[in-house]
Amino acid sequence: MKQSYTAVVKPDEGWWIGWVLEIPGVNSQGRTKRELLKNLRSALKEALELNREEALAAAHSDFEEESILV
Repeated sequence: MKQSYTAVVKPDEGWWIGWVLEIPGVNSQGRTKRELLKNLRSALKEALELNREEALAAAHSDFEEESILV
């Protein structure tokens, strides 16, 4: 299932910088806006995978997964 996130992007001294509003710590930069968005997608994917791995490790075993729609 694809999920949508909001990126804030802006030019900054010859670079593009940006961050994802919904996930603290997911930020990046790029020489172009296109490169920045590619870098943000990569950083977001890594953060979500790491968060999932940590959550599953903390649950140990004998748990259920449920989808939550907002």
